[in-house]
Amino acid sequence: MLPAMADHPVLFLPGPTEVDAELRQILAMPLLGHRDQRFVDVVRDVCVRLASLYGTRQHAAFETCTATALMEAAIRNLVPAGGRSLHLVCGAFSERWQQIAASCGRTTETLPVPLGQVHDPADVARHLLAGPPVHAVCITHNETSTGAIEPLRELAVAIRAAAPAALVLCDVVTSLAGAELDFDGYGLDLAFAGTQKCLALPPGLCTYAISERALQRAAAVEQRGFLLDFVRAVPETAAGKTLATPCVPLVFALQRQLDRIAAEGLAARWQRHRALRDATQAWAAGMGFTPFVADPAARSPTVSCIDAQGGDVAALAQRAKDAGFRIDQGYGSLRGKAFRIGHLGDHQPATLQALLKALAPADR
Repeated sequence: MLPAMADHPVLFLPGPTEVDAELRQILAMPLLGHRDQRFVDVVRDVCVRLASLYGTRQHAAFETCTATALMEAAIRNLVPAGGRSLHLVCGAFSERWQQIAASCGRTTETLPVPLGQVHDPADVARHLLAGPPVHAVCITHNETSTGAIEPLRELAVAIRAAAPAALVLCDVVTSLAGAELDFDGYGLDLAFAGTQKCLALPPGLCTYAISERALQRAAAVEQRGFLLDFVRAVPETAAGKTLATPCVPLVFALQRQLDRIAAEGLAARWQRHRALRDATQAWAAGMGFTPFVADPAARSPTVSCIDAQGGDVAALAQRAKDAGFRIDQGYGSLRGKAFRIGHLGDHQPATLQALLKALAPADR
């Protein structure tokens, strides 16, 4: 049975995730011109609030695009033609970033770990010291395909020490607003996330934070493109003048959601996500399943990937569907072998417990 507040299938996917009624109502607003002063003021305010969310006193902005577009923009802006990027590959999305860099004509190298594992900062430092210089190191903070979260702070420290000139670029798609992040404190140069994950909004916008060091690098790189030229886009968006027409209602909804996140408090929001993960993992153990990520310290607080241990994943997803929920049946090579529960965004313990109860067979 659906939770009392829902009149539709409740999404426990790794994204897009559930959007509540208040935010959906904002999305139904009458359209406003994007040069209207009211909207200009909202854009400015959103950029300020995003800076706080990321933990930066440098620069924050957004664009009407997917996070994959920011992967490409990161390469086109921050790795010069003929330049080299190192990709810490731990799953499908970190692998995608390497493929994007190669498609942009850059020289790429990968440092892979097996699915479900994360990188050792000392190994990354040794790799950087032994190899040719790189312009950037690309990290997927929370690998959505496996539910593994990288030790981002420690990785950034190791990279800065081993390769001081390399920019630290981060996909925080399923960690921003759900897992601890401190852009300035970690020494990051770029981090980005779409709205359809922990921000609990529809897809359509990609938010990002960028360092002054990265903007200086971009200014020296030719053929950065137009819409996602950081050198133009960052200051103009911060001034309220987006380069092209954005998704106006979604920006209003983002402003409201940033209000709500501030009211909850980031520390409390991070703790809520950890509690949802722990409840999911405890349920999985009781059902005879195991976490796909063996190391408890590397288990994502926002996406639980569960090894079905040979169980019928399709039947599990059908039980969820029959009860008015949606879960994921595994990504890529893990499809049908593992399933993912995205307990990210605005999900609360009571709704998660309703889902977990529905997933249990009738005889349990």
